[in-house]
Amino acid sequence: MARSIRIEYPGAFYHVMARGNRREAIFLDEDDRRYFLKAVSEACGMTGWKVHAWVLMTNHYHFFIETPEPNLVSGMKWLQNAYTRRFNTRHRAWGRLFGDRYKSVGVEGGDAWYYTTLLDYIHLNPVRAGIVKAKRGESVLDYPWSSVASGYAVPARKRAPWLAVNDGLTMFDLADTAAGRRKFVERLDQRGREEAQRECGMAEGPEDRRMSDLRQGWYWGTQAFSEKLLAIAEGAIKVRRNRTYRSGPVQHRHDEKEAERIVNEGLKRVRLSEADLPELNGSDPRKLEIAAEVRANTSISNAWIADRLQMRSAANVSQQLRRVRMLDAG
Repeated sequence: MARSIRIEYPGAFYHVMARGNRREAIFLDEDDRRYFLKAVSEACGMTGWKVHAWVLMTNHYHFFIETPEPNLVSGMKWLQNAYTRRFNTRHRAWGRLFGDRYKSVGVEGGDAWYYTTLLDYIHLNPVRAGIVKAKRGESVLDYPWSSVASGYAVPARKRAPWLAVNDGLTMFDLADTAAGRRKFVERLDQRGREEAQRECGMAEGPEDRRMSDLRQGWYWGTQAFSEKLLAIAEGAIKVRRNRTYRSGPVQHRHDEKEAERIVNEGLKRVRLSEADLPELNGSDPRKLEIAAEVRANTSISNAWIADRLQMRSAANVSQQLRRVRMLDAG
């Protein structure tokens, strides 16, 4: 069965969820969760993402992400690969950590109803899972691994810079003040007490739901929004028919801008000109120095690096950078 296309465009919103391989745990302790959030912070710095809500469970996570640039795919690839490597190193494991492809559902983020229902759905995950027993008086604040306890309930100075709390509060007509944040938490706790545990935070959706569904749909929004996504997808499919980088899917402009800056500064530092690049082989130490800096600070592909630095192919870039890491480790 062919994989569904990832629909990317500037200013897109997504509900992103991934589970562990065979539904096994992806977080074994609190340090794992901290390492994952550190990787999220790094990914947001690379891509410019804004995170509107998140929750980490034991064997899965949920994120509500806004991508100012069309770079969900490259950012998610970097995030999950980076965390998998760190998890395996820490626990002396190997192989896949996550199961099937992460799920990304397009969200009509500018619509207050769709925005707020998704925010509640994510934040009430611990209630649905029975971790927070709302009807016994426990609060969503008692669960530390969500954007409620570490974001919506605390002042701006104590939040991660990539967490868009003010946007979320505004959608609920609440101010980013102690009183506004308290009302936000109280409203969630009230939902947790009043709704059945298994359905807590769920929304019925519009009458014409089709595949607009919080759990199984491919988009969360109006029918007009789905038609917009379909039009974008149709255009992306036409572009994808040519597999070369230059005519590939929508280019990831945020990372390209940063990668181009790193390349230009690197060329000046190692005293190379653009005209020198075609004359040097793909293993030239100066090219490798610049390539390694691009890889460390962006989620740009090896194909882009190979094309930009005249390093023959993406495979060559991967091989050469692997050798550099092995030499550094030795």
